[in-house]
Amino acid sequence: MEEIGLYVIITHPVLPYERIAEICVEEGIRMLQLREKHLSDREMLTVCRRLAAITRGSDTKLIVDDRADIALLGEADGVHLGQTDLTLEEARRIVGPDRIVGLSTHSLVQAREAIAQGPDYIGFGPIYPTPTKAIPDPTVGTELLREVISFSPVPVVAIGGIDAENLHTVTEAGARTLCCVRYLMESPDLRERIRKLRQMMSA
Repeated sequence: MEEIGLYVIITHPVLPYERIAEICVEEGIRMLQLREKHLSDREMLTVCRRLAAITRGSDTKLIVDDRADIALLGEADGVHLGQTDLTLEEARRIVGPDRIVGLSTHSLVQAREAIAQGPDYIGFGPIYPTPTKAIPDPTVGTELLREVISFSPVPVVAIGGIDAENLHTVTEAGARTLCCVRYLMESPDLRERIRKLRQMMSA
């Protein structure tokens, strides 16, 4: 898989889900993840189907966090797995061989173990402290990020506490794919912030 660029994750957004998907499609975002852990299974499936109807046929791939079953039933393009979720092999038995599967990692050991499973990409973080998770993992920093990028044959998604103020430290570490969850989700100016981040990444 080629580098993803700006990876957008939906978590407690101020904008409606469908509007976020529309903007991502219009802006050519390559990866959009639905990560709403407070929703019921039925609500997640409903939202997933609505988003899939918007992203289908575009360059934007819809990914579901944790739930391979929701990804399959909701006709998403893939699933993102955490350290305590299904294994990649188990998820592939549900979603099939053609959907995207990404894995979250929080250390060098986890990154190497994840890569050995053959994912399409891995997430690595949190780079900086972040309140988006109830029980956050210890921060990894940019030096470990640089090391993982150096040996990973698949895209490495830098995540955790990244915003417009510290983004340059992440790109200087070699990151070409990253997430800025709060910076994007807490603002009604999503399109403008996407463009600003991309401009900073290309610089």
